[in-house]
Amino acid sequence: MKPKVYVTRHLPEAAWNELAPACDVTGWNEEYPPPYEVMVENMANKEGLICLLTDTIDADLMDAAPNLKVISQVAVGFDNIDIAAATERGIAVGNTPGVLTEATADFAFALLMAAARRVVEASDYVRAGQWRTWGLTLLLGQEVHGATLGIVGLGRIGEAMAKRARGFDMKVLYHNKGRRPEAETELGVEYRPFDDLLQESDYISLHVSLTPETRGLIDSRALSLMKPTAILVNTARGPVVDPEALYEALLSGRIAAAALDVTDPEPLPAGHRLLTQPNLIVAPHIASATVTSRTLMAQMAVRNCLAGLRGEPLPFPAY
Repeated sequence: MKPKVYVTRHLPEAAWNELAPACDVTGWNEEYPPPYEVMVENMANKEGLICLLTDTIDADLMDAAPNLKVISQVAVGFDNIDIAAATERGIAVGNTPGVLTEATADFAFALLMAAARRVVEASDYVRAGQWRTWGLTLLLGQEVHGATLGIVGLGRIGEAMAKRARGFDMKVLYHNKGRRPEAETELGVEYRPFDDLLQESDYISLHVSLTPETRGLIDSRALSLMKPTAILVNTARGPVVDPEALYEALLSGRIAAAALDVTDPEPLPAGHRLLTQPNLIVAPHIASATVTSRTLMAQMAVRNCLAGLRGEPLPFPAY
């Protein structure tokens, strides 16, 4: 008998073709995440779960699935999963690191450029029929070439961001929970204490995991330390930035602009007051959204699931 697996969202064809022949698969094929109650109801006899970071995977859900062997997340982060509860129950947990590094760094730098040069504002200006002539002071932005980039979190994506910045002759500073001497040599980046990085940087790009220490890391105090010309980019996790503090900073001109791929809450409600700020760009969590990256992520998740079902070590364990 094939092992039973529940999938919380539609998988790319290449990943589905690896999973379906080996398992009895049921799942949720709607655009929006399955309601928590639906997941609980469907997990009773399941041995495997393939999920997304929008799904809450807690102890109660695990207890509803006494046969569960493996939780396979299609994402790098796994703060939506109660790791302690999974460990206590002997459930393996996997994630999908590495394959989205370049796509995410590409998008983070794209957001930086778009915010610096006011690309979205300019496009809206044209579409609204306001473009009448060339103007010397029309939609002036900030220089990127030769500016200072501060990277908070020098992991894989942070390193990839630093490499892109070198192409623009940027001075790159970083802050990390542990200093990275080898990266300083290889990438030409300079370590700074957190407050110093905020004060010196023209652009600040966030690349940290969501932990109790990083939740609300960018709050009103942090924003008050930034240059009034500074631009904040977040492709990490929404709750790393305090949304109310960011709103006040954008409204008052405390910082020049921000560009977010992740928000708190997520998705950001249509009426949220952050969306009233013209100096803010918000994307719907698409930093890793290339055909290549998303397909590879799904395939990694399937391989984690299949290994866990066989009782083998996961090829990509979350911890």
